[in-house]
Amino acid sequence: MQLSSKEFFRGVIVTLSLMTISISVSAHHSFAVHFFPEGEVTVTGVVTSYRFANPHGVVELTALDTDGQEVAWRAETNSPSMLRRRGWTRESIKVGEEVTLTGWPARADDHYLRIRMVTFSDGSILATQPGVNLSQD
Repeated sequence: MQLSSKEFFRGVIVTLSLMTISISVSAHHSFAVHFFPEGEVTVTGVVTSYRFANPHGVVELTALDTDGQEVAWRAETNSPSMLRRRGWTRESIKVGEEVTLTGWPARADDHYLRIRMVTFSDGSILATQPGVNLSQD
């Protein structure tokens, strides 16, 4: 049996649509699967990388552990579209500056967190979630 060009084209469209849906579904992950929603972790360190891109922004920094040893931390944020609504930009965080990240600890990595807010050395704050208290008292 031979397909007409119309049937073939329709089959290609359906196949590509299904592939696109499966890729986007597998790329998204549940917050609760990866992070402890009831926990909180705070880490202060020097930013080594800041990526303001989809699917999640990422901040990497070097902090000192309790023994004074340098430890690499990685922290993810919301998508750039959500962050823009809360005042974030590509220039919000700069490599080399010291910041304090507060957020939810990862379930599978002791040096990974989901950012709730970023506090800068001057006391200014960037929040990733609505309802974060931005007062400095």
